[in-house]
Amino acid sequence: MAARQPARLTARAWPWGLSSTTLSAPLVEILYFEDCPNHQGARELVAGVAADLGIEPEVRLVDVQTPADAQRLSFLGSPTIRVNGRDVEPDADERREFVHSCRVYRTVDGFAGQPNERWVRAALAGTHAD
Repeated sequence: MAARQPARLTARAWPWGLSSTTLSAPLVEILYFEDCPNHQGARELVAGVAADLGIEPEVRLVDVQTPADAQRLSFLGSPTIRVNGRDVEPDADERREFVHSCRVYRTVDGFAGQPNERWVRAALAGTHAD
């Protein structure tokens, strides 16, 4: 059995021709693991909100491959979206349960497999939603 490689960090540009002159381009990290059924939806959520705001963030996809990677990266589960180093979920920075598993978000609409769009919008716009 081959040894697992450490988490891979890949920078990818979104394929839209948006101007970043409206707002400075934030750094968005999408942390996930390959078998997560929700990480593609998280990528699409970031892309849609960024397009609505007229910004082109720098997006880094971080494949968290092992429980050790989860601890090292303070990974709260897949998918995790961070903007400029801060989790988009309010109060997530206070949590210390780092796991290599799917993440469930508690939103006003119930439980979801990805963050609330309002949280992503607020983070990308430079504010943080409660």
